Amino acid sequence: MAPANASAHAPAPAPRAAASPPADCLQCGEPTEYPVEQAGIVLCPVCEWQEAQRSACSG
Repeated sequence: MAPANASAHAPAPAPRAAASPPADCLQCGEPTEYPVEQAGIVLCPVCEWQEAQRSACSG
């Protein structure tokens, strides 16, 4: 019989397949959340937020 806390010791997840490196932000050059293969303009989270602020309707 397995111990009561056996579920707390679940096996570690399998390592991911070799993922491509992150793409560099087109504005500041920092790594992004997106892979190199991502089509379109890729921005880091900071530049994405700043771009959203600039393009938001200012009423």
